[in-house]
Formats: sequence, structure tokens, C-alpha cells
Amino acid sequence: MKIRTAILLLMLSFCVSAKLESLINWQEFNKASFNQARTENKFIILDLVAVWCHWCHVMEKSTYQDEKVVTLLNKHFIATKADHDLRPDLAERYRDWGWPATIVLTSDGTEIVKRAGFINPQNMVRLLQAIIDDPSPETTTLQLPKELSKTALISADIVKQLKKSHFDTYDNELGGLDVAMKFIDLDSVLWDLHLAETGNQKAQKHVVKTLDAALNLIDPAFGGAYQYSTHGDWSHPHYEKIMHTQYRYMRVYSQACKKFKKQKYCKAVSKVADYLLDFLYDKDKGVFYTSQDADLKQGSKAHDYFKLNRKDRLALGLPRIDKHKYAAHNGLAIEGMVFVFQATNKKKHLIAAQKAANWIVKNRSIKGGGFKHDKRDTAGPYLADTLYMGRAFLKLYEATEENKYLIQAQMAAKFIDENFKNPTGGLLSAVQNGTPAKPLPQLSQNIDASLFFMELLKQEPSAFIEKLNQHTMKLLATRQIVTQNITEAGVLLVNFAFNKK
Repeated sequence: MKIRTAILLLMLSFCVSAKLESLINWQEFNKASFNQARTENKFIILDLVAVWCHWCHVMEKSTYQDEKVVTLLNKHFIATKADHDLRPDLAERYRDWGWPATIVLTSDGTEIVKRAGFINPQNMVRLLQAIIDDPSPETTTLQLPKELSKTALISADIVKQLKKSHFDTYDNELGGLDVAMKFIDLDSVLWDLHLAETGNQKAQKHVVKTLDAALNLIDPAFGGAYQYSTHGDWSHPHYEKIMHTQYRYMRVYSQACKKFKKQKYCKAVSKVADYLLDFLYDKDKGVFYTSQDADLKQGSKAHDYFKLNRKDRLALGLPRIDKHKYAAHNGLAIEGMVFVFQATNKKKHLIAAQKAANWIVKNRSIKGGGFKHDKRDTAGPYLADTLYMGRAFLKLYEATEENKYLIQAQMAAKFIDENFKNPTGGLLSAVQNGTPAKPLPQLSQNIDASLFFMELLKQEPSAFIEKLNQHTMKLLATRQIVTQNITEAGVLLVNFAFNKK
């Protein structure tokens, strides 16, 4: 009997070991993984996820636990996984395919397929087998045009086209962009606010409708803004709260509060800023966290939870908070908090911004005026960290007139100049990390950078910043790049600032 039991236990142990060995051996997206793919003649698959993403959790628990998927991946692929917030270079590169984003590459960095969102096990098996049978790329690998603009001047016909697309893509019935997902498109709202300042009644009508509709995505119990709504309306929110969204809401509603003097906009500003201070802020260290999950229980929809009031929610617990203290995310939070202070005159928001800036300078600085992303980075430096901290310093200088902040903003620009310039124009999202998937300039970051440089030039003339801005704007003056999306109002903001200065 004892021998039989021992054999049974041994067999059970063998089955468990075999099962464990069959699971996917996730690796980092780095030089070593590409080298291994080359040596073993395998493909690279990148699972680019976000810790706050519901469908990322579902895919992890279903698709990547499926026996057929696991078998194909282990035999033919080097499986890599990256956190969207931890790798801002990959987040920008593949944001049109997220989240989750599934990217398959060859060992030389050629992109074979790119897929957006949840893929169920059956479809993943079909996709993987199709790649194995025919690895021809579906789409061209992301790359720059062969030639960028030779000048920083954005042509009149590009401006005309962008102005037309701005109004053509507006949803006259519901506000916002006329797309299936409803969200605050920051540059579109800022351009409408700018036009409204010039007396454009059409733009004012548009921006008011958008701002009124987007109030529906502010959490009534905790505050803070949900990332977006599905179903083509503003009533089906995805409940994740990410820092980029909080920044957008703080910025646009602060400006709307000051311009339109409407109490609902001023209240919205406080509800978002106070959410950050309540839930995404380390009160002991004085620094901001990154995001809050969409799910209370990962992989399970939390509709019922988010229908509850604050007290009842807290009794059940909190969706997971990502407590990483990234420089880029803190830059956005700091700048947003200063906007809130300027709109409401509540000193607590300015104090929180200054504390966070001090913490980031002490804990994330790189020699020469730049910033690393996390305590220890797997790649980088990344443009986002230095750029958004530079903007934060400039905003703090505007609010306090403390010269140290202007100096730090100028040092950030210098670090960008020395580390992120693409030779033919524009700024790269990161320094080269050793993989064949080389960093590329990302349009939104270059728009933000150009606006930052021109705000710096308002404070103090600088030949090197002027030259850096013109180098950046060569990307923004390239038709093939700035007309690739349905609308790109940020380029209009840059063009206006460039012609005005």
C-alpha cells in the first residue's frame, strides 16, 4: 500500500512538473532575447501590457494558459513581456495596438504582425500557426520616411489640411472626436480653447460640448477620471485611472474654469486633483504613484463595484494601485497640479507639486540634467522622463518665480539636445537599447517637446534651444508624419506658437 501511494505521489509530482515546464518562459524585451531568437531560429513575440488593463489580465489567465498556445510559443517563439508604464518607448511605439498589444518580430527586428486588444486562445493558435507557416510581414515595419522636411516651417497647405481635419473629425452630436471611444483628446481641446480665445464661436461651442460630455468620465465616488468610454458614447467607461488621463483633465478643466467661470468645471478640477492626493500620492515621501487598476479582482469586470458610493467601495477594498514612482508620470502630475493651483488658488496643490519635484530630483536625476524612469531601468534613458520633468519645472517657475526651476528646465532641454536628437530631425523616444527595434521619434512627444522649447524661449532667449526646436520641428513639418492620424491639432498649436514668437 505504501509503495502504491509513493508511486501515485511520484506520478502526480511528474505531472505537475511537466505542467510547470510547459508554461511560457517570459523574458524581457532586450538584446539578449533577440540574440537567443537568432541563435535558436525563433520569432520574438512581445506581450505589451498595462497593470491597470482588464483585458491584459483576462488574456494572461486564459490565452497564455492554453496548452496549444503554450506549446507553439515554447517551440517557435521567444516570449517577451513588457509593462506599458515601465517602458515608455514601447508604449509610444505601439500605442495604436494596445492594450494589450501583441507584436511579433523576427530576430532582425522586422515586425511581422501587430494586434490590438484581447486575443482568445483559438484565435491566438491560428495567428501563431499562420506566422510559422508564412512569416511574411503583414505591414511595413515602423520607420521614418526616407526624407524629413529640410525646414522647420510647417507649410500652409499642411496647416490648411489639419485645420479642416480638426473640424471634420468633431462629433457634432456628442462632442469629442467622432470615433467609437470617447475620451479627452488633449490637443484638440486645447486648439478649440485657443480658437475660442480668438472669438471663434464654432470652436467655443465645440469645446463646451466636449467638456460637458467628458464630465461623465469623472468618478463620482473617488474622483479622478476614467480613461475612456466605449459604445460610441460617454456612458460606458473603462475604469482604469492612469496618470496621462488625470493630467489631461487637470489641464483642460483648469483652463476652462478660468475662461468660462463655470462652477462645474472648477469642481471637476478639484475632483481630479484631490483624487491624486487621496489615492495616487505617497504622503510620507511626497511623490506620485502611477495608476489604479480597472478591476477590483483582476480579470473580472468591476461594474457593480464602481456603482457603489465611496464608503461601500472602501468596505470591499481598492483596485490595485501601481506604486511605481516614475519620473515621467510625476512630471505630468506636477504640471497638472500647478494648473490646478493657478485655477483654484488652493495652495495644497502647489505644495504637493513642489514636494514631488524635490523627490524626483533627489531620486531620479541623471548627471547632466536628465532623469531616469524608475529606481533601476532595464533600458533608457527615455525622452518622456526628462521632457515631462522639464515641463514641470517650467510650470513651477511660472507659478513661483523661483529661478531654480527655470535653471532645471533649461538643463533638461540641454540633456535632450545631447541625448535624443534624431540625426535628420525630430527627437528619438529613447537612446538605443541594443535591440534591432531601434527607437523612433514619436509624434506626440515631439509636439510636446517643441511647445516646451518655445515656452522656454519666452522666458529667456537661447541660441541652442532655438536650434533644438527647429531640429524638432523638421519632423512636425513632414507631411507624411503629421497627416497619418485622423486629426493632429497639436501641430496647429506648434505652428501658432512658432509663428507668434
